[in-house]
Amino acid sequence: MSILQTIETGLRSLLGHRLRSVLTTLGILFGVAAVIATVGIGQASSDSVTARITSLGTNLLTVSPGSTVFGGVFGGGASANSLTMRDVAGLSDRQNAPDISAVAPVSQGRVSLVSTSSNWSTTLSGSTPDWLIANARSMSSGTFITSADVSTSAQVIVLGATTASNLGAGVGDLITVKQIPFQVIGILASTGSQGFGNQDDLAVVPLTTAQDELIGGVGTVQRILLSATSSANLGTAYAEANQILLQTHGITNPSQADFSITSQTQVLSTAQAVTQTLTILLASVAAISLLVGGIGVMNIMLVSVTERTSEIGLRKALGATPGDLFRQFVIEAGALTAVGGLLGVATGLAAGYIVPRTANIAVTITPAPIAIAVAVAVVVGLVFGVYPALRAARLAPIEALRAQ
Repeated sequence: MSILQTIETGLRSLLGHRLRSVLTTLGILFGVAAVIATVGIGQASSDSVTARITSLGTNLLTVSPGSTVFGGVFGGGASANSLTMRDVAGLSDRQNAPDISAVAPVSQGRVSLVSTSSNWSTTLSGSTPDWLIANARSMSSGTFITSADVSTSAQVIVLGATTASNLGAGVGDLITVKQIPFQVIGILASTGSQGFGNQDDLAVVPLTTAQDELIGGVGTVQRILLSATSSANLGTAYAEANQILLQTHGITNPSQADFSITSQTQVLSTAQAVTQTLTILLASVAAISLLVGGIGVMNIMLVSVTERTSEIGLRKALGATPGDLFRQFVIEAGALTAVGGLLGVATGLAAGYIVPRTANIAVTITPAPIAIAVAVAVVVGLVFGVYPALRAARLAPIEALRAQ
């Protein structure tokens, strides 16, 4: 029997049992779709994190209290707040730190903002005018907080685009924070962030106002943002900041520092490693369904061999070789998985279109996971189809005919 005749016979057998064939392909379909969708969500998350960190610029350094090592990257881990306004003053001295162009102390907390028409919970940061430079942000309307606002503990507030939209507030409006009225003096330009950690969902007030009336911690800050004069001077700015902080903290042994300084490069590499690991984990979990689908293919093919014992015996009696029967059942298994894989691709692409529009979760579909998912699905189907095919090929014609 030629290969074309074998393929025709196998496909005719699948079409003769449509319901069973459809049910068999479902396992492969959902497995492929799950792999494509989860990898797409992971890729979109990685791209989003990268874009958010990169949007802060390559000149940013962040000083945090404490000194712990996690994953090879230093990060703040002390329970006590070891950063003070004395540190801020030292870092702001251009004579000792000529390569640092902006110093922005930050005290931060979660608060509820109330406008005349709505209320919204967001992250509130108390800082200074340099916050705008250090974070590489710009204003959409109005003005940012000034040095005069900080020195007088002015009750003024700057809103992110998302926060302003949810509050229905604009420049000149009054909003209430912990029953204290604040005047909106500006709206930050949108960075285009969506989902978790939205950089457009925030509010900024003068540092002294936050410490005196909203968050507390007068004289201390939660972290200090530094902006180097250029990306080329980032290393020297790091060294200057480290030396100044060692002096202001009275530390002679750098290994005992109670602060840590991180650059955007460190943060970016760590974030990318985390998102990549999560993507692989999710894809691995989804890939298990492909294995389950392959087992389903083998189960159905074994049932098919049992049901078609007499057919197999008759074909052998008429001259069909074990190789013909083996190829036929392998072709049937491969066809089931191939169709399931293609339908899974269509389902995965549909999920990539629907999910972002219904759940506000970004999905980035790329060709690589599609090709890999389909290839794995077909290989799994063929591998699990080999045993039923061998069983059919090894049936003795006399025993098969006797089964009628």
